[in-house]
Amino acid sequence: MLRAGGARVTLAGFRRTTGPVTEIEGLRPIDLGATRDGRFGQRLAAVAKAAVSIGSKLATMPRPDLIIARNLEMLALARRAKAVFQGSVPIVYECLDIHRLVLRDDLLGKALRGAERYLARDVKLLVTSSPAFIANYFKPFGQIAAPVELVENKYFDAAPVVADGRLKAENPAAPPWRIGWFGALRCRRSLQLLADFTRRLDGRFEVILRGRPALSEFPDFHAFVEAEPYLSFRGPYRNPEDMAAIYSEVHFSWAIDFFEEGQNSEWLLPNRLYEGCRFGAVPISMGNTETGRFLNQQDIGVLLPQAAPEVLETALGRMEEDRFRKLKARVLARNPRTWSYDRSDCRAFVDKLRGLAAAPGPFVTEALA
Repeated sequence: MLRAGGARVTLAGFRRTTGPVTEIEGLRPIDLGATRDGRFGQRLAAVAKAAVSIGSKLATMPRPDLIIARNLEMLALARRAKAVFQGSVPIVYECLDIHRLVLRDDLLGKALRGAERYLARDVKLLVTSSPAFIANYFKPFGQIAAPVELVENKYFDAAPVVADGRLKAENPAAPPWRIGWFGALRCRRSLQLLADFTRRLDGRFEVILRGRPALSEFPDFHAFVEAEPYLSFRGPYRNPEDMAAIYSEVHFSWAIDFFEEGQNSEWLLPNRLYEGCRFGAVPISMGNTETGRFLNQQDIGVLLPQAAPEVLETALGRMEEDRFRKLKARVLARNPRTWSYDRSDCRAFVDKLRGLAAAPGPFVTEALA
């Protein structure tokens, strides 16, 4: 969105790979080191090490007009980067998840919230992706005084978003009805629920999984899926190149996540919600979440009152062609801009950032991701 909106971007951040990442979307990133998923202590050590070396790593780049820090640890490094550039470079804080550690009521949770308030004391803008993050965390805890910009996890369409007649094409023949669970696969409870449900329906429903499983959460993921007769994992995919194709293979999209139940998972509006609806898949969600409330306002999707195989069977088990066509038609009837951003949205976002920086001419951002 930054580049499509006219900004020149320098990207710096950590990686999860063993070796350096040489290219991301045509950019050569500044490597701040490696972090490990779920290893809080290791990540703190990596941030401390990067804070020492960030001056030399940024030494050859020109002073940016703005720094965007994409999470709390990057906010700490953004302040170090600002000091390196020896000027009043504005900082934007982007927070797309509320980590369970900052919600704890013990010394660690209070310390992390205090650190966030301190580091964000003079940020110019808070960017977040769900109204529930503001209502359930930032406001009640008094974390950020800056204005808020809501940038949802919408699909990015380079061209202006218009109704796409191809989405009205026929779905795969059913039964079996196919549910697609795509993206960050990190919820063991969802996996077990889908396995139990498909066995209960004896193959009338199948589940296709794509993306990157969080093996730190279920190291037995591959063995579990292989042992299930109606689940299949088809590996990672490219976004946006593969999106239309992978959603054309399914009837429904799984928009449920219990990874941080009662907290972040209940508040977020995930990428798969927008991507699935953009390509005509009927979303399945829990009714008592922010995603469920959003779908209820749109009057689309299948909303579950409880997470149990028998509840899924009641909601979906008697699915027929006529009912599915009506469910899909309601998704397709919504304004496509509900699900997608285009270049005009990108320009508007960059213009807002340019106003914060008061930067004439070419606008240069450094994104700490």
